[in-house]
Amino acid sequence: MMNDTAAVDEQEPIEVCLLAGKIMLQSGAETYRVEDTMTRIATALGLAGSHSYVTPTGIMFQSDDMRWAKLIRIVERTTDLQKVAAVNDVSRKLSSRDVTAAEARALLVDIDTSRHAYPVGLQIAAAAISSGCFTLMFRGSLFDFFPGVVCGGLGFLAFILLHRLVKVKFFAEFSASFLIGIVASLLVLAGIGKELDKIIIGSVMPLVPGLLITNAVRDLMAGHLVSGLSRGAEAFLTAFAIGAGIAFVFTIL
Repeated sequence: MMNDTAAVDEQEPIEVCLLAGKIMLQSGAETYRVEDTMTRIATALGLAGSHSYVTPTGIMFQSDDMRWAKLIRIVERTTDLQKVAAVNDVSRKLSSRDVTAAEARALLVDIDTSRHAYPVGLQIAAAAISSGCFTLMFRGSLFDFFPGVVCGGLGFLAFILLHRLVKVKFFAEFSASFLIGIVASLLVLAGIGKELDKIIIGSVMPLVPGLLITNAVRDLMAGHLVSGLSRGAEAFLTAFAIGAGIAFVFTIL
């Protein structure tokens, strides 16, 4: 019985490190930031010689006290920088000895199970308004602001719904950009809006993988070539899906 208890106690710091890395990677953190945070947590919890290997789809972790490495598979990835900041806060508390391993694990579980800070309706509204503003920023006229809002909101709504139904992100992005192109073309033909290209460019901006491109460059600069290239490839495929959806609209019209 005492051996079982000791084994559980030994596993707890490892589980804290893996859970922290999983939350950060799923929430859009850079690879080098995930490894650095896991190393800091391991040091604070007394794990000797910790080693972590992080890719966009998995985390491997081992310390000198472990006979085998542990692996976590990452399937879903999104953008939630609030969770990244919360995990960093837990890491700082561990480093300053403000919380124990058990308390840190409880905090991380709460972070992992918490829902996104912003409801879906607010996300769609923000995407719609930003699309209208992007349309103006790309030198569209005031008459193009309302079509940009409509197209951007509908496109982002379609992306969310399709991504829930079909777990293929690129299909959702292709379909959303296709819908944006169709709706923008119909609005211009109806006399609501003048410059079709400006409306479309502004409306697809919420779908553009800006964070992915940034993380790819930062990982490459930090020397994480595998993660940087894989994130760059994902960003390229996302941009290709968006462009292909718009190109398909111009092909059939």
